[in-house]
Amino acid sequence: MPAIVAASIAFVLIFGSTLLGMFLRTRVPDHHLAGDSKDVIRLATALIATMSAVVLALLFASTRGSFEQTSATVTRLTTDIIELDQTLEEYGPEAVPLRKALRDSIVPMIDSIWRDGVAKSKADQPYAHTESVLYGIRGLVPSGRIQTSLQARALQLSTDVSQTRLILFTQPADSISRPFMTALVLWLAFIFGSFSMSAAPNRTMVVVLFICVLSASTAIFLILELGQPFDGLMQIPNAGLRNALPPLPSPG
Repeated sequence: MPAIVAASIAFVLIFGSTLLGMFLRTRVPDHHLAGDSKDVIRLATALIATMSAVVLALLFASTRGSFEQTSATVTRLTTDIIELDQTLEEYGPEAVPLRKALRDSIVPMIDSIWRDGVAKSKADQPYAHTESVLYGIRGLVPSGRIQTSLQARALQLSTDVSQTRLILFTQPADSISRPFMTALVLWLAFIFGSFSMSAAPNRTMVVVLFICVLSASTAIFLILELGQPFDGLMQIPNAGLRNALPPLPSPG
């Protein structure tokens, strides 16, 4: 489910609970919301509010750390591809077909990682192109110590590219547990419902609670977006990887 849709549903549920609390405030006898009953409601609300605040903070820190780590992995993949191409260029004319194959592998690589809108049969082939480059490097016959060292470096880089691509390919599209987020939304609904029952409704209170509910829903949206690094409005851009290698010069 897109993060904006999930956050909108959370907003509707939480603000709906707030309006329900305002409605109940006009129906519940005053002595049910005064004295000891009021103190118990405050303590219960404070407990749930503390739990929700801690969970929101932990979720945001966790998803942000995961997002930044994934972004660093994409940067590493791009860097390895550029270095691999430079190594093959230094190897000599024998490696030109491999450099061309490396360029041909970039678009399928992006399709296998950023799978939004890509046919499943196409996205589920993470090895086809990069493995041909790896096998081609193994088939090179170096003519001296320099080419031998360049071949060894190219083999290491191509292996790193394949491993990094597999790590990104196997990363789940949504790392946030849906039951966990459902429980969090229910907690927030209870909190704002309790808030709205604490005093007689008025326009100022409605505006303040609306802004607070919108802020909580925005926090949920950010958490869900960070949990989907290859989808949504905040996805990791692939322009750097797509444009990592310039076209090969025409022969002659």
